[in-house]
Amino acid sequence: MKVLIIGGAGYIGSHCNRYFVEQGINTVVLDDFSTGHRESIANSKLIYGNFGDIKIINDILDNEKPDAIFHFAAFADVSDSVINPSKYYKNNVSNMVVLLDAMVRNNIKYIVFSSSAAIFGEPITVASSTMCRKRSLTAQTAVNAFKNQINQCLPIDEDHSKNPISPYGRSKLMGEQLLQDYDYAYGIKYCSLRYFNACGAWGDNSIGESHKPEHHLIPFIFNSIKTGIPLKVFGGDYDNTKDGSCLRDYIHVNDIANAHYLGLQYIMENNKSECFNIGSNNGYTVLEIIKICEEVTGLKVPYEIMDRRCGDPQSLLASNQKAKDLLGWEPKNDIYKIIMDAWNWENNRKF
Repeated sequence: MKVLIIGGAGYIGSHCNRYFVEQGINTVVLDDFSTGHRESIANSKLIYGNFGDIKIINDILDNEKPDAIFHFAAFADVSDSVINPSKYYKNNVSNMVVLLDAMVRNNIKYIVFSSSAAIFGEPITVASSTMCRKRSLTAQTAVNAFKNQINQCLPIDEDHSKNPISPYGRSKLMGEQLLQDYDYAYGIKYCSLRYFNACGAWGDNSIGESHKPEHHLIPFIFNSIKTGIPLKVFGGDYDNTKDGSCLRDYIHVNDIANAHYLGLQYIMENNKSECFNIGSNNGYTVLEIIKICEEVTGLKVPYEIMDRRCGDPQSLLASNQKAKDLLGWEPKNDIYKIIMDAWNWENNRKF
């Protein structure tokens, strides 16, 4: 089997590429290195270019004739998307139309899409907001109802209401909607994987997380350990978390790679499209992650509580039952393994 990995030099893409190569899959990587790293690719054909360039993508599909495509080439910084939405809609939506049109032209029928938990927004059902309006509840009662609904909606399953609160989240939801339409019209089968918080690194320290600029919590924590500059914790007054900081679901990047492999098998064997939440089904607050990092490294993490950041939901926790049932997928790495692998990479990184 041959697959095209778009954005395969990025963090998640490079780990997936490494995993696929180990499974005996012939991989071709397309990347423009705007956020990825050439050093992260080995034992694969590497093509420089942007997937939104219609000539480049058509030439690759025509010449390489892949059996399937893995699409990772998205801008993914939530806070940046709030202040620069044009960048996200152009790359994450407009360029995806170019890609899908090229798939139609070249009769490529399978794609695994890198989606995001950001499509859900705050974990609250449509029913709860309707209830508050209909009953004309007092402000405090409405707040309490909101809190109760968040508890009832966690963990989030695939059918949860989708109300993204950032341009990044909306661009990912648009990507899923494009896939639905291209499936109906052209028969393209897709597997959409909604990651929660990807983290960790490859076990031999050859590849790991290296964003420029960085926008993930664990690398920020390590930077504060090394520099002594306090970590900025955005929001210490969220009402529905145990310590007031945001709660997230952290999943090892190698477990994500395995989910991609199984996801492609599923849509090819069943010739049907499907969406899956990819998370651990365990939630940790920012302050809890800081504490675990201190335990793993034996070093103190300086931090300061800041105002909430625009576009951040207070709690995101995945139900991964569907992926377990249909894909036979099971996350193998707990939060301590995630942080240990990430810390080893940080101290031995090559790029």
